[in-house]
Amino acid sequence: MPSLEPFITPSAHSTNASATRTRIKMCGLTREEDVDAAVAAGADAIGFVLYPKSARFVSAQRAAELARRLPPFVTPVLLFVNEQTTNIRAACSIMTGATIQFHGNESPQDCWSACEEGQRFYLRAARIPLGDAGRNFDLLKFAQDYSQAQAILLDAHIDGFGGGGQTFNWSLLPKNVNAHLVLSGGLTAANVIDGITKVRPRCKTLAVDVSSGIEVPGHKGIKDPIRMREFVAAVRQADQLLYTK
Repeated sequence: MPSLEPFITPSAHSTNASATRTRIKMCGLTREEDVDAAVAAGADAIGFVLYPKSARFVSAQRAAELARRLPPFVTPVLLFVNEQTTNIRAACSIMTGATIQFHGNESPQDCWSACEEGQRFYLRAARIPLGDAGRNFDLLKFAQDYSQAQAILLDAHIDGFGGGGQTFNWSLLPKNVNAHLVLSGGLTAANVIDGITKVRPRCKTLAVDVSSGIEVPGHKGIKDPIRMREFVAAVRQADQLLYTK
């Protein structure tokens, strides 16, 4: 099976400085130059949106072309929304090293079947309502229901299944989630430090996922190398703050 390493971050309570390194996924990439810039900035995973209704959509064939630019140990992630199992398996057949991200209404059985009964790792997005309504989302039950997922990805619940630049209220998350989490939803270089410091103590490990926060303003799917580097620098600053506490 593929390595867990891209999405696993050791506990923030470790005394080893390297143990606080937060893994970074950059999502919604559509161009060769953006893939190259993301790798150069220090991304651990690159997300390709295989959801036709998204402004960041790429076909499976295009995603495979872009993924061929990735060096070793940078993981491609294929994002699907309520896609047919046969189509998911077909896309994965041309990208054997990819992780799957389910971002729609897929059941645990849907995910398990599409991943060929455990032959491929997957992330399951939990869509957290905005504002005070977020306290009504039962993340503990969601994580238990999708316990076979490699990690639960936390995103803001908006129309269009993600990528809208909205943040949910991180402080409303449960204090102790027995799962690896990936924080997403409206992250930028300006707020990711706050997000990491608030969410990491609440879970087994934490990674972050950014899309709109590294884009050229007003141009979905077109990434900004400067914003990529600024985002990575902010994540590393958060890591350092946690380590020195």
